[in-house]
Amino acid sequence: MKMIKTIVTLSGKDTIGIIAKVCTYFAENDINILDISQTTSGDRIDMMMVVDTERFDGTFKNLTDGLKEIGDSIGCSIKAQHQEIFDMMHRI
Repeated sequence: MKMIKTIVTLSGKDTIGIIAKVCTYFAENDINILDISQTTSGDRIDMMMVVDTERFDGTFKNLTDGLKEIGDSIGCSIKAQHQEIFDMMHRI
């Protein structure tokens, strides 16, 4: 099996249950969290996760639509990018 790394970013107002909702979505869709980091400042949260989507049974659009739906329900922006694209965009 080849690991398919995807970068997921979340940004918005920090409220109870944000991480639980995102992690539940990942668990229900066979997406493994490889790394997670977060920063909170006041009432804001910024989180970045590296996940393995190799076992996800859907298209990349299904993934981004699902994350957007969760983000809309909790008042946050949640986006996903293939790791290769993320790395190219953040190369100095």
